[in-house]
Amino acid sequence: MATGICEKCAQLLKDFVACVKRLRSELVQKITECIKNLSRCSCLRRKRATVASYISEQHERQAARTLLNHLDTVDYPLPVALLEPYTALLLSNDMEVQRITTLSLVHLLVKNKVSKEQVIETGMLMPLLEMLQSGDPTVQCNSCQCIASLASSDSNREAIVSAEGVIPLLVLAKSYDPQVQQNAVWALLNLTQSERTMGVLCQEGAIPVLALLLQSSNYEVQFYSCSALSNIATIPGHHPKMLGIGDRFLLKSLLTLMSSSVQKNASQACRCLQILSGNVVTQEQLMYLNCVLPLKALLCSATPPLTESAIALLSELATHQPNREGLVNEGLVQVIGQLLLCHRSSSIINHSVVTITNLSSTSEGQQAVMDSECVTGLLKALVSSVTSEETVLCVTSCLHHLTSWDLLQSHLATKITHEHVSSLVKFSAQMDNLELSYRSASIISKLKMNAHVIQLLTPHYAAISEYLLIYLKNQEVRFQQLSIVTLCNLKKDGEFSVLMSDSVLEKQLKWVHAQTEQTRQLLQAIQMPPSS
Repeated sequence: MATGICEKCAQLLKDFVACVKRLRSELVQKITECIKNLSRCSCLRRKRATVASYISEQHERQAARTLLNHLDTVDYPLPVALLEPYTALLLSNDMEVQRITTLSLVHLLVKNKVSKEQVIETGMLMPLLEMLQSGDPTVQCNSCQCIASLASSDSNREAIVSAEGVIPLLVLAKSYDPQVQQNAVWALLNLTQSERTMGVLCQEGAIPVLALLLQSSNYEVQFYSCSALSNIATIPGHHPKMLGIGDRFLLKSLLTLMSSSVQKNASQACRCLQILSGNVVTQEQLMYLNCVLPLKALLCSATPPLTESAIALLSELATHQPNREGLVNEGLVQVIGQLLLCHRSSSIINHSVVTITNLSSTSEGQQAVMDSECVTGLLKALVSSVTSEETVLCVTSCLHHLTSWDLLQSHLATKITHEHVSSLVKFSAQMDNLELSYRSASIISKLKMNAHVIQLLTPHYAAISEYLLIYLKNQEVRFQQLSIVTLCNLKKDGEFSVLMSDSVLEKQLKWVHAQTEQTRQLLQAIQMPPSS
């Protein structure tokens, strides 16, 4: 058998000889196919002028090793002039030179000793793409890793797609060599970072390939394929193809991956499902597939990234009215209450707030909130020193929503403390953030004036009076109305009534009343029919 060729080409020649011996009618077709496949392989390419034809194979290999080892020891980024030997060596017919050169280029790219754009500009892309079809797994592995690294920039992604590099990568994504497959899927992931190149991938059939790889035994392949699908899912136009794979295959595979012992894989599966759940039909299918069980397990995880992904998915599911009863019945409100007590992540708090707001829209949900630690957790987040202003706004919005129900007004009154009241009064006076101010003051206005609440509010009566005066002077009617509602509630305490007597606040209230009465009379006059 010929020497210096790869196993793939050797097998082709062996098949060719067997075909000749049989002398069957398809001989001509077999000869044509054999020659065509042989010509495509890099091991039999014609010598290029850039590699000195008079150097023996051994000398060529040694020269390549010496040069590349020297370049690899350079600490600073290589100038373009020193990249030229790489282009020549990548065109070598010698398989060992290809292995050495591609491995050296991998090292340069990993260590950032070479600009990815310069690699493309110096003409290395085409030889690398050709090597993806090599019969040598080492060459395939190295060239695939180079392509994956190059695909991390927008311009290079365009170049790879324009050079028809997608199909060879999809072929290698099915490789039986674990490392070749892993590098190929990594390259496909990077190609999903741009919308246009992502579109080409989908046109070439990447979605079913990536979906199948979710079931790979290689954890990295699972992660890369799931991440790629998450990127593709950000474009709703791709959802029909993703969800059209038979018998809910993608959703089932993602739900299985949610239970993975590899945390980043479980988290990424959650993220992909959350993005897909913007579609109501997808939500219905997920509930049918009993997504709550693995979701609940992740929510109870002690690992913040897992919890964040799970609560984001739950938040999405809770937006759909038909899902809420099932989520409440599965005890997820109680789980959220525990999350709020244990986690201070803004992402977890914000998604929890949205979920509580949606799940409390029914009497069963409100009772579940009362039976859980949700209110305690929300109040804890309200006064936490690490809570951002944006998160505080979300928390006050949720508390404001909950206090619209009589049942929860009484429940809040039993949970609130001096620290909580102090924060609400402070936020109510912050007119530079009108929404925060309004929601905080609204919570105070709805507190049940029992002995406990009166005791908490009394030290703040002066401060409350100050912001209520500002509200009465505000041009927004909602602030004027909120001030009046709050005064009606606070006057249930005789001490506040005494404090308000003959105060600036009372005078302003009388002025507003007079203005309102005058407006009422004018409106009444307009509506009266003309006298005959």
